[in-house]
Amino acid sequence: MRVIPTALPEVVLIQPKLFEDERGMFFESYNQRAYAAAGITYDFVQDNQSISHKNVLRGLHYQIQQPQAKLVRVVKGAIFDVAVDLRQGSPHFGKWVGIELSAENKLAMLIPPWFAHGFLALSETTEVLYKASDFYAPQHERCIRWDDPQLAIDWPLDGTPIVAAKDAAGSAFADADVFA
Repeated sequence: MRVIPTALPEVVLIQPKLFEDERGMFFESYNQRAYAAAGITYDFVQDNQSISHKNVLRGLHYQIQQPQAKLVRVVKGAIFDVAVDLRQGSPHFGKWVGIELSAENKLAMLIPPWFAHGFLALSETTEVLYKASDFYAPQHERCIRWDDPQLAIDWPLDGTPIVAAKDAAGSAFADADVFA
């Protein structure tokens, strides 16, 4: 596996080593020892799966307590995956990075705790799997509007996105609960 840096140093891409032959292809989507050797030591406790139609936008979500590191990958279709740094003291506070993850490129994105996360489904049907380092705690969940002008995320939209009511009602970045 190869760890690829992004514009936000704590957010990295993981490129698995592929084993291909006439039968098809195999790769390890997660190996705790390999990740630890690369300095990634989160204890993932929950696996999540979502299926989205094209132009569904989910996010920007985070938990103010029990923050979750997430390891996101796509098994069908493609997404534009986004992480936003919510650490007030960080030189990257309020900055975002967006990467296309797909079943074809097999990249995974590691999003540390204290970052908001969201994605836009780019294909007709998209299936996303992700590991989380803490359990879902709805009482601590927060949402920042996907279209917040201060963040100015350059979503590759194809028309108006489809968002859940809670995402449409997300807070402005300026009013969001962030991490000290």
